[in-house]
Amino acid sequence: MVKLRLRDNENVNDAVKRFRKLVEHAGIKREMRKREYYEKASDIDRRDRRRAVMRIRSSQRSPQIGG
Repeated sequence: MVKLRLRDNENVNDAVKRFRKLVEHAGIKREMRKREYYEKASDIDRRDRRRAVMRIRSSQRSPQIGG
């Protein structure tokens, strides 16, 4: 839960900006997008496997730095 207390003589726009940063830092925005639509467990697993494969492929392609 995000709590925001207005500071003395704080502009409303500044308070909204702080609130947005707090919400983004807390991960609420990401969670809302994730829960916007129902996703089957098999689709989640498939997406995770594809990400893992792409991560492995990209790490194999990247050249070694140093020596």
